[in-house]
Amino acid sequence: MDLFTAMDISASGMRAQRTRMNVISSNIANAHTTRTAEGGPYKRKDVVFRENQFENELSSVVVQQIVNSDGEGTRIYEPDNPDADENGYVTMPNVNIMEEMVNMVGATRAFEANTTAVKAQKDMALKALSIGR
Repeated sequence: MDLFTAMDISASGMRAQRTRMNVISSNIANAHTTRTAEGGPYKRKDVVFRENQFENELSSVVVQQIVNSDGEGTRIYEPDNPDADENGYVTMPNVNIMEEMVNMVGATRAFEANTTAVKAQKDMALKALSIGR
């Protein structure tokens, strides 16, 4: 494996985690959105990753798709809300802020791990160049 292949693998992880963080941020921002263009409350989104074969045994990660979560949101009694049904209940998005924060911490740690790997690869390349002097 050469230096650039290793960096490409780490960079693919960074891109995937950046997409995951953007989706998580969208989930948090829409945690109280009860009306969307599609109709109904906001649906929580998840990122689906897949392996991308890279040479013989190496692989990188790519975002396969972003899917809506199937869970139902909670119903709260707000008869004055314009999105309330005939009984006065509003269906809230199926977003759990605590779960999203845990997911954000995980994505951040994975991004940092890939950043550390890129830095280590860069340091090894600089050491190899200094040996030739």
